Amino acid sequence: MAKKSAIEKNKRRTKLVAKFAAKREALKALTMNQSASMEERFRAQLQLAELPRNSAKVRIRNRCEVTGRPRAYYRKLKMSRIALRDLGNTGQVPGVVKSSW
Repeated sequence: MAKKSAIEKNKRRTKLVAKFAAKREALKALTMNQSASMEERFRAQLQLAELPRNSAKVRIRNRCEVTGRPRAYYRKLKMSRIALRDLGNTGQVPGVVKSSW
């Protein structure tokens, strides 16, 4: 099980990303706009730098929904390999059976 503080920190980051997504997208579009003047683009870049760093999407860490483990994460299932194996062995994941030969 991951530390509760790490899990909560990631949840706060997710909320910040959702809060600033529209503003960040608009500022990024303005900085990439070649037809805008250099001053406008520079001003947009400065405003973008003043936004909280944790509002950037790349700072969110994929974590297991069950345990909070940050590594060996399956995106499709939103859980780690260890949690998947435990749930699969107990028969709680449909279509997953323990192999034997």
